[in-house]
Amino acid sequence: MSAEADIAFMQQALRLGLSQAGRTWPNPAVGCAIVKDGAVIAEGATGDGGRPHAEEIALDAAGEAARGATAYVTLEPCGQRSNGGCSCSQRLVEAGVARVVYACDDPSPFASHSGVERMKAAGTTVESGLLAEEADRLIAPTAHYHRTGRPLVQAEREGQGFDAAFTPESDDLETELVAWAGRGYRHLSVPAGSDLAVALAASGLMAG
Repeated sequence: MSAEADIAFMQQALRLGLSQAGRTWPNPAVGCAIVKDGAVIAEGATGDGGRPHAEEIALDAAGEAARGATAYVTLEPCGQRSNGGCSCSQRLVEAGVARVVYACDDPSPFASHSGVERMKAAGTTVESGLLAEEADRLIAPTAHYHRTGRPLVQAEREGQGFDAAFTPESDDLETELVAWAGRGYRHLSVPAGSDLAVALAASGLMAG
């Protein structure tokens, strides 16, 4: 596969992930495109509420045709599932996908590249870092949560894919944000220039 083709297929995976932004919390929005003989044969994006994962949807759509194909995924395929189910890395191995190209690493402290190691051990070619900057922006709310324990808060803007509008019930904004994170929210909006936005910015709780 040429470098230009790799970029084009990863861009498609990014578009798929972006189409679900704001609908997948508490999980990040991920896109996956499965390609064979130079053409996309199946696509997937994280389902509403974070399930199913993008790879699951794409692999189910591809069926046996996934054998020998390349999977372009915006986020490192998971190595284990919190519900004990089959991980995406295992699904990719079992489907016979020959090559996996993913854009950015999973920011979760529980990821630890176990999925990547599983795929490599099975003989799958694994490559990472393609369009990583764009993919990092897609998962910025999740990465922020893992760093701080709080949702990412930004001024509301068109097409940003927020989980919800932040409407605190008290003036203790940091405690409020932690509580919202506990309910699964990862990306919150506030009206630009509002008193709430000013207060959050003054407290260092507002992103650009």
